[in-house]
Amino acid sequence: MRGVRWRRIASQIGRSAAVWAVSTVTMLVLAALLPDFRLQSADGDSATRVTVTAAFGAGAFGVLSAVVWPLLVRLLLLVPAFVLGLLVFFLNGSLLLLALRVNPSGHGEVAPETAVIVAAVMSAVASATGAALAVRDDEAYRRRLHRLATRGRRAHPPCPTTPGLVCVQLDGVGHDVLTAAVRRGLMPTVARWLSGDDGRGTADGGVRPLTGPARPGPRAARRPSHRLTPWRTDWSSQTGASQLGILHGSTFDVPAFRWYEKDRGEVMVSNRPTSAAELQRRAILRTGDDGLLAVDGASRGNLFSGGAEEQALVLSIATRRRGRENRSRAGYFAYFSDPANAVRTALSFVAEVAREIGQSTRARLRRQRPRVGRGGLYPLVRAFATVVERDVVVAAVMGDMLAGRTAVYADLVAYDEVAHHSGPHSRDAEQVLRRLDRSLALLQRVAEHAPRPYRIVVLSDHGQSPGETFRARYGLTLGDLVRAGSGLPVPRRAERTRSGAEARVAVRAALRRPVEEKGGHLHRTVPRREPIVLASGNLGLVSFPDVPHRMTKEEIDARHPALLTTLANHPGIGFLLVRSAEHDGVVLGAGGAEIPLDRLDDDFGPLAPFGPGAADAVRRTHAFPHTADIMVNSAHDPADGEVLAFEEQIGSHGGLGGAQSRPFLLSPLELSAPVADGAELTGAERIHHVLRRWLSELDGPQVPLPADVAGERAA
Repeated sequence: MRGVRWRRIASQIGRSAAVWAVSTVTMLVLAALLPDFRLQSADGDSATRVTVTAAFGAGAFGVLSAVVWPLLVRLLLLVPAFVLGLLVFFLNGSLLLLALRVNPSGHGEVAPETAVIVAAVMSAVASATGAALAVRDDEAYRRRLHRLATRGRRAHPPCPTTPGLVCVQLDGVGHDVLTAAVRRGLMPTVARWLSGDDGRGTADGGVRPLTGPARPGPRAARRPSHRLTPWRTDWSSQTGASQLGILHGSTFDVPAFRWYEKDRGEVMVSNRPTSAAELQRRAILRTGDDGLLAVDGASRGNLFSGGAEEQALVLSIATRRRGRENRSRAGYFAYFSDPANAVRTALSFVAEVAREIGQSTRARLRRQRPRVGRGGLYPLVRAFATVVERDVVVAAVMGDMLAGRTAVYADLVAYDEVAHHSGPHSRDAEQVLRRLDRSLALLQRVAEHAPRPYRIVVLSDHGQSPGETFRARYGLTLGDLVRAGSGLPVPRRAERTRSGAEARVAVRAALRRPVEEKGGHLHRTVPRREPIVLASGNLGLVSFPDVPHRMTKEEIDARHPALLTTLANHPGIGFLLVRSAEHDGVVLGAGGAEIPLDRLDDDFGPLAPFGPGAADAVRRTHAFPHTADIMVNSAHDPADGEVLAFEEQIGSHGGLGGAQSRPFLLSPLELSAPVADGAELTGAERIHHVLRRWLSELDGPQVPLPADVAGERAA
């Protein structure tokens, strides 16, 4: 045992010496190439003295990077992530200046702007050299990955030997997009899992930890390791509802991505920290359970915690007073504490901003349709989602696996962000899928060095449906149309549209009396608070804040006689849901269609184009306490799957229609089938139950099962 320890120490010393030597050579080369960087005095020095100066400088820079850099990053946890990314180069260059200042020779000099370049190159070279040397030693490679991803975290107790579960959510990637990407070779890792011939997997679908090089037999190489199962969302096909259901087992009273609550006088927005915290609190109260990750779990990059002890980049805890147990930016420290990671991510961030500017410029020059504006801060938002968030979340999951946690759930939002603005089937989105596949491959490789086996589950929370925006097609927004149908003033651009003119004519006809017109606007004699119109993809919500209860169709008709007719007959709207004094709830469509909810199974009416399950989804949403006075779903063309987004998005989700309601679940064959053959997997709450069942099957710490899941398993 003592001999092994000394060999390990000697190996570590050898690797450190090699990295030092390579860093010294790198500094000499940079000094020869860069005019503002020199390692000798003005009178000139011997080659030996220059080399010694470089060696001292490289050594001092390495020590400062290892000791001072993590402290700087920890101090900067209070700085927003975007600002931290911008400071990366400055801080790294400052460390190089300090390393040359403390050099005993006193001959090293570099201009501040050149120091940034030298520091970035040396950090990258040192990191690459260390990784290349460590990967030759399986145990050393495992220790290096562990330090990379978990530096600054509390020590984790010894983990069980039973398999753990890692769930990676590819935000917004629909079942159709995934299968198309696999067929086109964009996601080779997923393709190997589904078709076999994966040299790193086991025949039963798991990922075994390695004690040496993996050499599976021919049979293991031929068998697929995962199964692909589509599932269907509720009417609200968006991350807030789906992830709340997956992690906390409840999607109750989440009618959309954003909605107005009359009893609280507040607009709820799923990705607003205060709203996310409130939704999580309500879900816990409803289920009586802390969540999927309550037992030795980790939540990474999610809207909700799932009850996890370890959390990083979790929105629902962002409003709490920061402490060691809930510091949502702790994940940044785990990644950026290595200066090479910080430099690589910062460079990738800048490259992604440039890529987005180039792609959006090309789309404008080619006059691509549909197209939405991609200026302002969007290039920075995209770069953060596709680079910083991805790198930090993947590094955090690596640390969780190497620490042996039982359950991990992580969300990678890159595809969803890009597809909203470029389209779900665009070349821009395809490039993101390639990079996400590489992240999955990295996690699979890391699992080989984990102290316990892992089953890697990949899933999505919703898909995306293509189509131009409602405003681009008709020249006015849903809010404009609602105001016009209510007889309220609308912008002049909306007045000039055909839809706006027709709405004004409908108002005059419905009122059956002269209506005073001033400046082209219709004015009511009794002023009332204007309706609140909110959009969640192709789902619109209209609420009247001055009425404390959910209004009925009869009340809306009495107050705004032309509104429901204007909306229902508009070609860009598929159907409406309103409460009814006579029928409890009704679905309204064009041509006077009015189908009570309890008759939808016999007569789909306006829901027919939206396919199976639409009636059940609408009925369930109707029962929510905070469903809007008028729920508006855009038109949907089943032939091409397109919808009309009420937001400025050409890839949208949030309502019914097309691929947005068809996400996927990719699970190892070792786990039981999500549903019986021929059955449909419906609703995020059902996904929660499936994951809870799998955790129980893996025989980790006792994870309590809901009664319905326990009964299903027994059956």
